[in-house]
Amino acid sequence: MSEATTSNAAALRKRLYWHSRRGMWELDLLLIPFLEHCYDQLEAEDQAAYRAMIKGEDQDMFAWLMQREVPPPEFAHIVSLIQQHAANADNDPRRPV
Repeated sequence: MSEATTSNAAALRKRLYWHSRRGMWELDLLLIPFLEHCYDQLEAEDQAAYRAMIKGEDQDMFAWLMQREVPPPEFAHIVSLIQQHAANADNDPRRPV
């Protein structure tokens, strides 16, 4: 990987991390660990869905991730992946819950 590619990847990661930090602590607890542990292994279409989803409203994401509302079809798979990651008690030893 060239230095420019590495630099671009690092910049993208920092942007994703910043945009994954939300106004709701509950979303931070779901999105940040998912970004850190799973994002790099996702298929390109799932990465694109994640990037698109985090451009949305906190209330919508919270409702989808808490299974209070059904997510739009374009976000259904990424929401499911985030929920699966959050349900795995072994996913992060620093997990507060």
